[in-house]
Amino acid sequence: MFAKFIDYLRLCRLHRPVGIWLLLWPTLWGLWFAAGGVPPTKVLWVFALGVVLMRSAGCVINDVLDKDFDGHVERTRDRPIAAGLVTRQEGVRIFVALALIAYGLTTKLNTETVLLSIPAVLLAASYPLMKRWIALPQAYLGLAFSWGIPMAYSAVQGEVDWLGAGSLMAANICWVVAYDTFYAMVDRDDDLKIGIKSAAVLFGQKELLITSLLHAAAIGLLVAAGLRSGLGVIYYAGLVVASVIALLLQRRASSRSRADAFAAFTHSHWFGAAVLLGLVIDTL
Repeated sequence: MFAKFIDYLRLCRLHRPVGIWLLLWPTLWGLWFAAGGVPPTKVLWVFALGVVLMRSAGCVINDVLDKDFDGHVERTRDRPIAAGLVTRQEGVRIFVALALIAYGLTTKLNTETVLLSIPAVLLAASYPLMKRWIALPQAYLGLAFSWGIPMAYSAVQGEVDWLGAGSLMAANICWVVAYDTFYAMVDRDDDLKIGIKSAAVLFGQKELLITSLLHAAAIGLLVAAGLRSGLGVIYYAGLVVASVIALLLQRRASSRSRADAFAAFTHSHWFGAAVLLGLVIDTL
């Protein structure tokens, strides 16, 4: 029984929290921008717990849908469903349970935020299929990982400021495509063999140039968001730190080895953390 519980935790990737940070930081950007400072405590807790639940749900449904592919990829062949330790049916039940709990959390907020949670679940559930259908599934992942931003505006302000939320979403989508390209570089050889689409496959040997441009675009959009909100010098100092982190990540990935590409991905969350830290301190 304990071994099965550990398999469930591994299915939810709770032993690898980097995905939680990558989803949490931009969601917190949205809360802080929407509130102009520290958001209401209840809203903060609902979103923090919701991030953990929805990231876990996304990992579970990904493994359910990718069972027939994961066994052919070096990095994923030991995942619980691919390895036969957890069944697809168990995975579906866990996904539904996590999604329902996350939905229950949103009912503590206003009606518009509850309604916005529905596309969030649909995006999380459908993302794994995009690797079969579109050449740049990372862009779809970027939308899924950005949907917490308009939800944050809705929860704090009672409605969505789509201009403000949209600029943050665009910045985050650029960032997501950049770091998930590093991730895709790890699997590129396997993906080419089994026909999976990814940014690393699409960009080819121009992937480092494109990820550099995406990081620059993310910073530019965050600068624009800061100017629109009248933020001060500490916020922009945080963006400078984030820019340095992006340069270091690019340098790490430049060898194009699987180990360095994966390290660039796993350390990418520091970019988002630097942005948030500057934002939080600036708005104190």
